[in-house]
Amino acid sequence: MEWRLRAIRGATTVSENTVEAIRDAVSELLDELERRNQLQPEEMISVTFSVTRDLDAIFPAAIARPRPGWDNVAMLDVQQMHVEGSLQRCIRFLIHAYLPTSVPVHHIYLREATKLRPDWSFPQALQASQVIESKV
Repeated sequence: MEWRLRAIRGATTVSENTVEAIRDAVSELLDELERRNQLQPEEMISVTFSVTRDLDAIFPAAIARPRPGWDNVAMLDVQQMHVEGSLQRCIRFLIHAYLPTSVPVHHIYLREATKLRPDWSFPQALQASQVIESKV
């Protein structure tokens, strides 16, 4: 079976800047990521979480790290660049993982974040032109 380095994107929103609201949204997002992509933490190289400037109650990586197997994944939290009129209270991720080339990649957009990528707001397979090849 051939494996390639793949990139998976996703986003969600929260109703308020609280630990509980952020924990619920990030957990829901990561549950969907794992379910739709049949992704195992040991296949992940890294995860970058970004949050809009109105979210600072907790780091998304702090929510992900206690998940089974996620403690060995390199994670980084950053603040999303602010653009006037952009979606508020938004959490995004970019994950790099080694996955079989035969497995489609599903990007996960939930809640109000479905507005960001309406074309990816339901399970979508990664197009061949989006596959990143690596010899590592």
